[in-house]
Amino acid sequence: MNKNTKANSLYLILAGIFITSLISCNLIFQKFFQIEIWIPFVGNYIFEQSVGLLPYPVTFLVTDIISEIFGRKKANRVVTAGLISSAFMLLIVTVADFVPMAPWSPVSSDVFSKVFGLSAAAVGASMFAYLVAQYIDIRVFHFWKKLTKGKHLWLRNNASTIFSQFIDTFTVLFLLCSLSVINWELFPRLLLNGFFFKVFFAAFDTPLFYLSCWYLKKEFQLKENEDLSNI
Repeated sequence: MNKNTKANSLYLILAGIFITSLISCNLIFQKFFQIEIWIPFVGNYIFEQSVGLLPYPVTFLVTDIISEIFGRKKANRVVTAGLISSAFMLLIVTVADFVPMAPWSPVSSDVFSKVFGLSAAAVGASMFAYLVAQYIDIRVFHFWKKLTKGKHLWLRNNASTIFSQFIDTFTVLFLLCSLSVINWELFPRLLLNGFFFKVFFAAFDTPLFYLSCWYLKKEFQLKENEDLSNI
């Protein structure tokens, strides 16, 4: 397998992981989980959040890897593909919710609507927040890359991810509360929980980001500050 073929295959795999993670977030967001954790100097803390949050940080890790290895344009292309895929998923769910139920269907229309009925509002809010946050993430990532001349991976990975994920969390919760999908009383707690979860993940994924970039740059024989944008 030559370099171009290998690079294109990798790009498709990363794009697939990104789109799958994004669509999963929008489909499963209505279930919320609650766990009790112990925090130093605080004590026991009840952490509550949507399960849709779990796969979402993966999207930022993937776009950072694509930005570093394939360049800004290809990262933006994946973001646009994710937006189109989410809109197409919303269309499919809307049609599926609209068609009449067979008498013997194991899942009733009421149950289906309860699970997926809020998808239109949620996906609409998520798509807007996602679009803003992802483009901010890519722009901030490349700003720091240019400023540091390709050095300090940890800085641009964490700076871009933490800032853009706060924007995403605030925007999507604000829109969902405005649309009466979530009660306003939950806004501060969900914002705080979501942001701290994403900050933790940003710190956690830094070694994965370093390892992935180190391996891929070695695999494709890339010099510092060089990428595969021309492939």
